[in-house]
Amino acid sequence: MPARRSAWEAGVNGAALPTTLPFASATEVYAAFPEIAADLTAPCENRPPLDFLAALAASATPEEALTFAAFALERRLAIWWGHECLRQLADRMTPRDLALMELAAAWVAEPGDGTRGAALEAARESEAKTPGVWIALAAGWSSGSMTPADQPAVPVPPHLCPRAINAAVLSALARVDRPGRPAMLARFARMARTLAEGG
Repeated sequence: MPARRSAWEAGVNGAALPTTLPFASATEVYAAFPEIAADLTAPCENRPPLDFLAALAASATPEEALTFAAFALERRLAIWWGHECLRQLADRMTPRDLALMELAAAWVAEPGDGTRGAALEAARESEAKTPGVWIALAAGWSSGSMTPADQPAVPVPPHLCPRAINAAVLSALARVDRPGRPAMLARFARMARTLAEGG
């Protein structure tokens, strides 16, 4: 896979990405997203988010570090992190996945109703929930309404976006042969930390 500058060095097509966490502690993440308690077995701890992320990565259920990252990172940064995780496994993605990933990346580069709607509509047209579909849904559920433009608006519940990111990353990880999964999982967790720290 050809090397390229990282998102935190170049942004996305020149657009700067946020480099700070929106939460000061894991407790704040749990308070902002009560639904996370259904996705993690680890009890909430009042410690910095990156410390909690590291503890999860070193636990018996390290995949929970990825789930936590999806909720803890700033939304736009989280979607880009999910996109980059999938890009690490580009050879395991279908052409449809890759096309949907590009729609998610387009929203990260230019957040707005146009790019968000394009990602959401394309994801809805997909028959199966693949990694690419999930990351496009994450972009589509980043804000605004979860219904088509010609229907009454229904605000997106805040937890749907991070859950879609989590589903994208974990379903992509499932495509890795079992012996290679721990190393790839650890790489994904390191990527989240690096992005959160500004690279």
